[in-house]
Amino acid sequence: MSTEIQKLYDERLGRYQATIALEPTDRIPIASGSCYLAEVYSGATNQDIIYDPAKWLQAEMAFIKDFPEVDALRDNRVWAPLYDAVGCKTYKLPGRDLPATQQFQFVEEEYMQADEYEFLIKNPGAFMLEKFLPRVLGEYGGQDANRSHMAFLKAGMASQMMADIMRNRSIQLQTVCGMPQPTTGAFVAPFDVLGDVLRGLKAALMDTYRRPKLVLEACDVLVDIMVRFALSTADPLRRYPIFVPTHKACFMSPKQFDTFYWPSFKRVLERLIDAGYTVRAYLEGDWSQHWHHFNELPKGKVLCDIDTQGDIFKAKADFGQQQAISGGIPDSTFILGSTAEVTERVQHLCETVGKGGGFIINGGCNIPYDTKPENFRAMIDAIMKYGWYDKNIKPVPKAAPEPRAAIDALAKQYRVTPWEVRSKEIGGVMGNEALIQKPWDNLEAMAFNWLWTWSM
Repeated sequence: MSTEIQKLYDERLGRYQATIALEPTDRIPIASGSCYLAEVYSGATNQDIIYDPAKWLQAEMAFIKDFPEVDALRDNRVWAPLYDAVGCKTYKLPGRDLPATQQFQFVEEEYMQADEYEFLIKNPGAFMLEKFLPRVLGEYGGQDANRSHMAFLKAGMASQMMADIMRNRSIQLQTVCGMPQPTTGAFVAPFDVLGDVLRGLKAALMDTYRRPKLVLEACDVLVDIMVRFALSTADPLRRYPIFVPTHKACFMSPKQFDTFYWPSFKRVLERLIDAGYTVRAYLEGDWSQHWHHFNELPKGKVLCDIDTQGDIFKAKADFGQQQAISGGIPDSTFILGSTAEVTERVQHLCETVGKGGGFIINGGCNIPYDTKPENFRAMIDAIMKYGWYDKNIKPVPKAAPEPRAAIDALAKQYRVTPWEVRSKEIGGVMGNEALIQKPWDNLEAMAFNWLWTWSM
């Protein structure tokens, strides 16, 4: 990386990190967590992006060239061949199930039966392998054993290929464009695991009345699983926040949220913070009844994206002194509004919500696919005019914080076949047992974490 590109990367990352930490910086960052416009701006289709990594990277680089003021860039998180390899039923994909120019869609069903809570709680690995995955992965668990085994072999290879694609993309954007990532790694709140892919929204909410104790026990088990999954996919250098979309909270009353959603979600957040990470949370829908809870977390550790249905001004008043927030421009303004309307909105946000820092101007958790490019340009130009705090500040990256707890102390690591079981099966070993046990346990942990890829 050239000295000039390194300087640009450090400036962008430092500005972003300072904003999350509620510390002084030079100006409001331009750092949407999901800039979907970047995927299609240069003419690529949605199918191109999820099937052809080269076209995805080319699209992003073209976007960065035309919008060099952007401080962090993320869009696609799906590599379709992995989903094809296992016949994943939870997504409809552009070019396969949908027209090539449409975005992917999530398919919500009851993939877990009401009488299976105890199985999930007692043995989550066996539950995934025996119940959940055969229902959501069409290539797995069928009558053709060879096809099923091949599907898992292909999935393992495809997972490694996807990791290489994501790593190459990150390196290229950093070293060629000086562009940081807004997030690396992901998880979902324990209740959302139930409400998204296991039970579905209707069944999960009914379960809070019919079997509340089992819902709470399941969420408790999922705390450890989500902590481990998040850490297994996070940036090892702890430069970037871990991403969490929140899907079902906006449908819950304060009493339901306080009982079933927040306690387990809070524990995951606290443990990731203890591990030295920040978190970027998409508060999807209207979170206004719930977002005061972010005042309970350590200051400057969670960046909260406020959706279009939320009130960015109320969010600032309610918890904006404790955590950074992002948002403020309605999606309809990006898609249908004029450049003058965008400019006026940005100026107002800079003069109100932007006061004192800790704020990123964005759409409702994303920059929509259908955003008019001239409106995105108008947002940038307005931020560059009205969004400055102190031009004398030279942003630099923050040193990675030391974890406050060892990883192994943060969450239980589940394994389907622990080394103790395998060691007894083979009757002990002749040499250094630790040399054999460590990779065995690491691979077991990686495989177990992979099972929960399909809960996202």
